[in-house]
Amino acid sequence: MIDLRSDTVTMPSESMRMAMARARVGDDQYGEDPTVNELQARLATELGKERALFVASGTMANQIALKVLTTPGDEVIVGHEAHVVWHEAGAASANSGVQFSVVGRGGTFTAADVEQAFKPRDHIVFPATALVAIENTHNRGGGIVFPQNAICEICAKAGSLQLATYLDGARLFNAAAATGVSLATLAGPFDLVSVALSKGLGCPVGSVLAGRSDHIARAIRARRMFGGALRQAGILAAAGLYALDHNLGRLSEDHANARLIAERIVGLRGIELDLATVQTNIIVFRLAAQAPSAADFVAQAKRRGVLLSAFGLRIVRAVTHLDIITEQCMRAAEVLSELTSTF
Repeated sequence: MIDLRSDTVTMPSESMRMAMARARVGDDQYGEDPTVNELQARLATELGKERALFVASGTMANQIALKVLTTPGDEVIVGHEAHVVWHEAGAASANSGVQFSVVGRGGTFTAADVEQAFKPRDHIVFPATALVAIENTHNRGGGIVFPQNAICEICAKAGSLQLATYLDGARLFNAAAATGVSLATLAGPFDLVSVALSKGLGCPVGSVLAGRSDHIARAIRARRMFGGALRQAGILAAAGLYALDHNLGRLSEDHANARLIAERIVGLRGIELDLATVQTNIIVFRLAAQAPSAADFVAQAKRRGVLLSAFGLRIVRAVTHLDIITEQCMRAAEVLSELTSTF
């Protein structure tokens, strides 16, 4: 099977497994796991932040950030089809009691959008706006990179309105690879930022949340509240350190493979795809009215050896990653092309 469902389906390599097996460990609940501490310190430095915290998943990182930066009844400004709205099982309302104000289109928005959506804390009717959250790269937007100039303007506007800022950077490594901009620059304007190790970097589990020391101190408590306090987690953190040393440089290969597939299927009968959105390792396309539903299309592709994700009634996603080579991407593109000939 050519598995393009997600970049989370990767398997740890034998050398990554060896690094995990050899990891020095301690009790992370007491801050005594040396490998976790090394990973946290390294990513805090690379993201330009004071302190970092290893957590179980990107969703946990997002939920901790909401807990730290908001209070129940607050509103959070997010981009169209943000992960924190669509793919976290309603956790924001259950865990932090917040609601969302969705702005922009395709995952991006502007400082003017923030100003227009802003609701003051002293208003008797409106929910108070407390936080602006940006997703970079944007999953449902097709892996687009959020323009850094817009980010700087948004965060400056948020500051003038006394709003906190959070970067859901689950695929920030991809954004850095696509633009050549450093992680520290991409993360710089934000109060808190998260990065995932279990997506493009091939780790079996884990994300890291980074920010000011006082925010991370509160995040440690929130992690405990969410059941995410860890013990001998150095076995997991070692995979992250290995990935940072060995798997960052090859992310551009995933981007090239995604572009290869996209250029092969764009313009095919029944497929609606904007090539401008294929900036990293994600391809999101729509199926026209005469085509099968996304679920049917995905099922047909599976029967021919290609695994995809149905992202909506007529929306399909494919994601390239380190366990897929160029030849497999070429074959997957041919399968998709063959399927469209039956529409």
